Amino acid sequence: MNKKIAIVGAGQVGAVACYTICAMGFCDEIVLYDIDSDIAKGKAIDIQQSTAFFDKPTSVSYAKNINELTNCDIVIITAGVPRKGEMSRDDLLLVNANIMKDIVKNITISSPKALLLCVSNPLDVMTYVVYRLSGWHRSRVIGMAGALDSARMSYEIAKHTKTNINQIKTMIIGEHGKNMISIFENSLMNQKNLFSSLNEKQQNQIINNTKNGGANIVKYLKTSAYFAPGCATAKTAQAILTNKNIVLPCSMVLDGEYDTKDVAIGVPVKFGDNKANKIVKLKLDTNTKIMFEKAVLSIKESIDTLNKHNFFD
Repeated sequence: MNKKIAIVGAGQVGAVACYTICAMGFCDEIVLYDIDSDIAKGKAIDIQQSTAFFDKPTSVSYAKNINELTNCDIVIITAGVPRKGEMSRDDLLLVNANIMKDIVKNITISSPKALLLCVSNPLDVMTYVVYRLSGWHRSRVIGMAGALDSARMSYEIAKHTKTNINQIKTMIIGEHGKNMISIFENSLMNQKNLFSSLNEKQQNQIINNTKNGGANIVKYLKTSAYFAPGCATAKTAQAILTNKNIVLPCSMVLDGEYDTKDVAIGVPVKFGDNKANKIVKLKLDTNTKIMFEKAVLSIKESIDTLNKHNFFD
């Protein structure tokens, strides 16, 4: 059966996600859309030409209008603006939420059976916004964050332990940002539990470096990261489409899990049948529960800001 993905936003993250999906070879067709159609067209041509070097062919095209994104299995949303000048945090939140409003309105009509994969920041709040605006079941609206944060944590552990990064499997839950939570008890290195391999000082340093991983890249590039976010997006799309019951940490609206309702936040999710099949419940100790509750409150503050501006009315 033909598998089709649309990517809304052909910037750096969207382009890397498109290229990586082609390289991984699990999708038949990708359509790029951007408000600047020349950008989408140019990158679609460039990426399509690159597929000559891959084992499995993938059709890559572009759409001039968002309503051309029809009959997609997944719609990846990377669109949004970074914070600029005197823009407050609330200003940025409202600007990007309104961008989501325009996108979701069109996608729910053109691809009514799709899964929506949100990559736009602030990630957890935008995932909640997409969920509310779509009116779809929460299993069809996912935010990509934990996979990226886990990769950044794996990088930090690899540096500390001088281990191949591919031999490290980590688990991050909570908010994508300052309130992310590293679960060492559910992280593995060479298939062995990491908790006993690192002392408390090492764990704290790894956690802090992981939280600041994105800012550290901005310091050198003068712009946001795009290779790891694009690859994390591609990996999440693969988990959704290949029906192999892959578990990844993702932002998803909770309905009683972890004693939380009506908030999108990072948790382990098992995928299959083109949707999130199950939220995996981890056993959290008292301190981790407190950190999780703090992350929930942080996300709720942003949702409250949107409600104050009557965004969902």
